[in-house]
Amino acid sequence: MTTGVLDKARVLVEALPYIRRYSGRVVVVKYGGHAMTSATAVGSFARDIALMHYVGIHPVVVHGGGPQISELMMRLDQTPSFVDGHRVTGAQELDVVRMVLQKTNKELVSAINEHGDIAVGISGEDAGLLRASPLQSASGQDLGFVGSVEAVHPRVALGLVESGFVPVVAPIGVGAGGQAFNINADLVAGALARSLRASKLVYLTDVDGLYRDLGDSGSLISSVSASELERMAQQGSLSEGMIPKAAGCVEAVRGGVERAHILDGGVEHALLLEVFTDSGVGTMVEAS
Repeated sequence: MTTGVLDKARVLVEALPYIRRYSGRVVVVKYGGHAMTSATAVGSFARDIALMHYVGIHPVVVHGGGPQISELMMRLDQTPSFVDGHRVTGAQELDVVRMVLQKTNKELVSAINEHGDIAVGISGEDAGLLRASPLQSASGQDLGFVGSVEAVHPRVALGLVESGFVPVVAPIGVGAGGQAFNINADLVAGALARSLRASKLVYLTDVDGLYRDLGDSGSLISSVSASELERMAQQGSLSEGMIPKAAGCVEAVRGGVERAHILDGGVEHALLLEVFTDSGVGTMVEAS
C-alpha cells in the first residue's frame, strides 16, 4: 500500500469527528468577491460546498461582488464612491449592483450544481428574507440605497435547507414600499448565521485572517474573543474591509453561533481545512 493512499485514509479519519459534530447543522459561508479570483478558485469553492452537503452538513452561502460591481460601474462611466467603507448607491448604482449580484449568484449556483442539482439562488428580497432600513453613515453623509439588516425572516432559507438544497444568497434587502437596498454581505452573513442558529460562520476573503499588526504578516491571530475583537475595531487596529467582518463575527457568536472564522478563500480547500481538521486555518472568533 502506497504512502499516498495511507495519507488519504488518515485525512478521512481526522475528518470523521468533525463530520459527526456538524452533520445536520447549518454552516453559513460568506464568499467574498475578492476571493472569486478565477474560474479555478470558484470551482474549488463549489466542490468544497458540495462535499459538505453530501456528508450531511447544511451549508448556506452568502456572496459578495464588490470588485465586480466596481468594474462594471467603470465600464458604464460611473465612478465608484465610498463613505465609511460603504458604496454610495443611488438609483443608477443600485441597478448595477443588482445586475452584478444576480450574475454572480447564477454563476455560483451553476458551479455548485456541476456536482449535483443541489444549489438554489435566492435574493434577500425573496419572501422578505432580509428586511432592510436605510443605513446612516457615521459621518452623516447620504449613502443612497444602502441598507442595514433590520430583521431576518429565514423561512425561505430554512425551507430550502430542509428540502435538501444549498441556498446561495445575494445580499439585497427590501425595505418600506418594496424598496431594494444594497447591504454589506459581511453583515448579511452574520445576521443570517444568527437567525439560522448556525454552528459556524466562515468568511472567505483575500487575506489569511486577522493580524495584530496590519503591516506584519507574522502577526496572524489564530483565535480571539468577541470582546477583544470589538476593542481592536474601536482602537482602529482593523483594516476598513475587515470592520464589517468583525461586526458580523461578533453579532453571530453573541447570538448563539458557536464559532466564526476568517480565512483566505484563495487557498485551495481552505473551507474544508477549517471545518474538517484539527489545526484549521485563519482566525477563529469565539464569544469568550
